[in-house]
Amino acid sequence: MGEIEDLFVALGGQHTVLPPLEAILRIMMAVVVGSLIGLDRELRNKPAGLRTHILISLAAALFTLITFELHEQFTGEDGTKTADPVRIIEAVTAGVAFLAAGAIIQSRGNVHGLTTGANMWLAGALGVACGAGYYFLAFIGTAFAVVVLVVLAKLERRLNKKPADDGDSS
Repeated sequence: MGEIEDLFVALGGQHTVLPPLEAILRIMMAVVVGSLIGLDRELRNKPAGLRTHILISLAAALFTLITFELHEQFTGEDGTKTADPVRIIEAVTAGVAFLAAGAIIQSRGNVHGLTTGANMWLAGALGVACGAGYYFLAFIGTAFAVVVLVVLAKLERRLNKKPADDGDSS
């Protein structure tokens, strides 16, 4: 794997602090968790489906990895230079919120797309978790998201069914 990284460096790239296999794992995990929560939206034929959620999660992971690398590059060993990696989470949150807002539609007093927007925001958070290497948090977040999206959706459908007409004509 070192030869591939050396090739990229020879082409003008940067050496990464994070080992390449770890970076690949973090990016792959972001794709997996984005897929899992995006699949529900895709199966329900909702806007912002599988590909959108994968791309959001992937982008968030990449931004996080880049932030870690830049933090290492620009902080001095003597403490004279500083970097604030939390800013990337703020930027990812703002960017995904912008996309999510676009998925929310108001029509004739009804609001549609709130769950899709929230799901997109969650994909960003899961991507940040994967990019930061917090796989357990990403797994737990994904598990809870699947419960909310699948189990609670079934419960909502049952609760929202119209009661059978009991013949009362009053």
